[in-house]
Amino acid sequence: MDKNLYAEHIATLRNRYDAILEECGYDTLNVFSGAPKVQFLDDNHYPFKANPQFKALVPVTDNPHSWVIYRRGQKPRLLFYRPVDFWHYVPPAPDTFWSDHYDFELLGKPADAKAFLGDDSSLGKTAFIGEIQGLDGWPIGIPNPEALIARLHWARAYKTPYEMACLREANRIAVGAHRAAEGAFRDGASEFEINMAYLGAAGQGENRMPYGNIVALNSHAAILHYTHLSTERLPEANLKSFLIDAGADCHGYAADITRSYAYRNGDYAELIRAMDEMQQGLVAQMQVGLAYPDLHRDCHLKVAEILQRFGVIATSPESAVESGISRTFLPHGLGHFLGLQVHDVGGHQTAPEGGTTPPPAEYPFLRTTRTIEAGQVFTIEPGLYFIDSLLAELKDSPLAKEVNWNKVDAFRPYGGVRIEDNVIVHPDRVENMTRDCYAE
Repeated sequence: MDKNLYAEHIATLRNRYDAILEECGYDTLNVFSGAPKVQFLDDNHYPFKANPQFKALVPVTDNPHSWVIYRRGQKPRLLFYRPVDFWHYVPPAPDTFWSDHYDFELLGKPADAKAFLGDDSSLGKTAFIGEIQGLDGWPIGIPNPEALIARLHWARAYKTPYEMACLREANRIAVGAHRAAEGAFRDGASEFEINMAYLGAAGQGENRMPYGNIVALNSHAAILHYTHLSTERLPEANLKSFLIDAGADCHGYAADITRSYAYRNGDYAELIRAMDEMQQGLVAQMQVGLAYPDLHRDCHLKVAEILQRFGVIATSPESAVESGISRTFLPHGLGHFLGLQVHDVGGHQTAPEGGTTPPPAEYPFLRTTRTIEAGQVFTIEPGLYFIDSLLAELKDSPLAKEVNWNKVDAFRPYGGVRIEDNVIVHPDRVENMTRDCYAE
């Protein structure tokens, strides 16, 4: 990664954190990476995931018992955990593109951190962000103050050029892995084998993936968060469809990409093409000043138009949206903020000070209600599904007569379609990182 980009990034962060700490009345911020958790009735640990507020300050994603101590106006200090341990991998002391911007202390034991966190005279002006379990009696400061966290979450929506570079690289890695997964599908691989092909091409293990990969053949594509990964290879005659929702990591930043494929030509392949064109149209509509819920509503109208075009509904698109029929076929939100977390924070936040702007009552799963602004990064992921439980509710309702059930039954074995890209909003344009990587 470019050192100059990171230097600009950390300068922006320091200005941001200095202002937020002053506004909230703190001099010091102690951020804990976290500690591994032991599985219930076992002596093994769950996979470790670093506190995202720790990752926001320093690109260390895999080291527990570490701390960033940020004092207003001073160079941040990283307490980096390096025990003497012959059971586990111990990472080397950082010597990389970001190291010069931190003072380092190496910790041999977790409790060694106490000496650096503060004393009684400073704790009233010290804030702590992280999980407090196991830190009883430690001089950590005031734990997780809401006003401070709200401002940090709000600021996370505006990405620096360094963050954008990380997101582009995560997309590049993920797109290469998506191509490998499609090839495995065409070769008749099982869901488990397709996932292994994806991980191999990405060069990242399951614990580094930003989320559990969704690898769904045929009707499994109707399960929105399907992660079962069947080991069964389907006979070629039974292969119909493939949906994969999978990402990649770059210095803690996530890609989140979805593609749908037809095994052979026909109505389902045409449905994918229609959804793909529609998705690109929605990306083209994005602009600074547009309320994200308005884009979501337009997405529903466009999904309803496709349902009408393919003979699935026998009513107008406008009527299908007004009556709620479209929600049977698209039950989730259009997309979400993306960054250090896959569903990045602050999507429902009203202002830097906090507050919540809930999604419209008819669209409860919409993750973003903010107005689109420059520097923000989103996923755009319209879907169209044939979900048995939702279709059963619709069939038992007065709206059943508005649906061509023979057409629905013809599409059920394919599960559904979802197309998802990752985009950066610039002042005068929208950059589709995912499509750019595919074009390469």
